[in-house]
Amino acid sequence: MFARLSEYIDNELDEITCRDIERHMADCKPCQVCLGTLKRTIKLCENMEDQSLPQDFSLKLKRFIENLTEM
Repeated sequence: MFARLSEYIDNELDEITCRDIERHMADCKPCQVCLGTLKRTIKLCENMEDQSLPQDFSLKLKRFIENLTEM
């Protein structure tokens, strides 16, 4: 179910799956907390200002990702 929460928030799931999630959420405090935290995180990210990264950071990140794919 955890893997589907993002899709649930974005209204990308069919009606039956949404009802199943809502039924589960009604009785599962940890999942309620997780969903609330995910919603707050999304809201925070939506309200953040765009900031440019230094070019050397982008290059280092690219090299790091390339090294991961080579493993």
